[in-house]
Amino acid sequence: MTKRKITYFINPTSCPKIDQMTGLETTVLTGYNDEKMMMVLNATLPGHTVPMHSHPHEQVGMVYSGKAKLRIGDEEKVVQKGYFYCIPANIPHSDTCMGSEAFVMLDIFYPVRNDFIEKFRQ
Repeated sequence: MTKRKITYFINPTSCPKIDQMTGLETTVLTGYNDEKMMMVLNATLPGHTVPMHSHPHEQVGMVYSGKAKLRIGDEEKVVQKGYFYCIPANIPHSDTCMGSEAFVMLDIFYPVRNDFIEKFRQ
């Protein structure tokens, strides 16, 4: 994928999407034009779980829609639209979608997730 003109207002329907795994769809909103941070919409589909994982990127965000059981480190909480969270680098975390609506997280990563960029370039 080639660099696109940086836009100040983002339309998610025109942004690249990747399937991270079965049941996890990611829309990359920013971060592929040499920005220092990346913003994505991560959607865990009904009936799916994102297994425990960690990465060297800091991750902060909010629940955009839906409801899930979110585990960060040794803490677990049921979260829904409007909840905010902070996941420091290298801290294990996971989520399980609850209900019939996708659980969507608006995530901001620092630094940019180059693994995401590589996936949508393939």
